[in-house]
Amino acid sequence: MATAVFESLSVDPAIFERLTGWTMRPEGLCRGERCVPLAAGNARVDVRVFAERTSSALVHDAESGLWALGPESGGRALASASVPELELPRVDGNPFRLSSLRGTKVLLVAWASW
Repeated sequence: MATAVFESLSVDPAIFERLTGWTMRPEGLCRGERCVPLAAGNARVDVRVFAERTSSALVHDAESGLWALGPESGGRALASASVPELELPRVDGNPFRLSSLRGTKVLLVAWASW
């Protein structure tokens, strides 16, 4: 169902609210006191416009037909899914290059104590 809903990136406001917590009001999409203006008279949510106006990442996996809308980023959303070359030592001391995983899906988790 989600693939069909997001195929055109035009979503029913009730579904968008259920998935994101943003509610359609006359002034636009709102969460609490904050509202994001949308085109007047639109009966559907244009996810691309919403992502642009909230600086949220919007990514697409064409192979699976899946779209993902990330949280607001404060203007620091990634412009692409391209990552610069990263080389780190393995436990055995040999170098590991992130590019060796090219062509596969990778989840990169980073943590810092501060």
